[in-house]
Amino acid sequence: MGETIRLKSGLDGFAFDAYRAQPDDARRGGLVICHAIWGVTPHLRELADSFAEDGYETLVPSLFDRFQRGFAERDTDPALFARQDGFARATHWGADVLDAVQAAIDALEAPVFLMGFCFGGTVAWLAASRCTGLSAVASYYGGQIKDYLAETPKVPTILHLGKSDELIPPSDVEAIRAAHAELPVYMYEAGHAFVAPNGYHEDSARLARLRTLQLFARNGGGKGEV
Repeated sequence: MGETIRLKSGLDGFAFDAYRAQPDDARRGGLVICHAIWGVTPHLRELADSFAEDGYETLVPSLFDRFQRGFAERDTDPALFARQDGFARATHWGADVLDAVQAAIDALEAPVFLMGFCFGGTVAWLAASRCTGLSAVASYYGGQIKDYLAETPKVPTILHLGKSDELIPPSDVEAIRAAHAELPVYMYEAGHAFVAPNGYHEDSARLARLRTLQLFARNGGGKGEV
């Protein structure tokens, strides 16, 4: 369903790739999906296609193109973990790729929503706080949100976290709740990456998607409740 397009940073004109999936029927809005450390994987491209089927014109920007161009050929590759983790750390867990995120937001007609996973979950938190043109944000298991608790989302934002996530301990969850008591934090009977193939938990993934679509619907993404 999708295609590869080229976007440009408004900061310095750097050109980077993004996967785009467009709805065949009525359009509910635009959606930016921020990837995990593995990049724009087959799973995320399929996910973008599925949200396009729900009526969202979807972009998945390749946020590591300044380091390594090209979409991922597989969803995870343990041999590449150190390299990919290094990319994430070099961006200060997403703070330094918000120019690319903003370019993706600007490429879509309003209303525009955003979601992200793992590394992208932290990017989503930062985008909710710093980017413009968004209507709502859903962050999935953003492990470094704890480092940016002084940030405050400017748009309706929800967090999806796993109760047995070994990368986000209960102390981190409590710190988030203490700093942002008004923020919906949904906990699932799952571990890390419960939407991704390597940690997939069907009930949690389905419920989190429903809540995400409801968030979008309440904030301009179509009429009525989803």
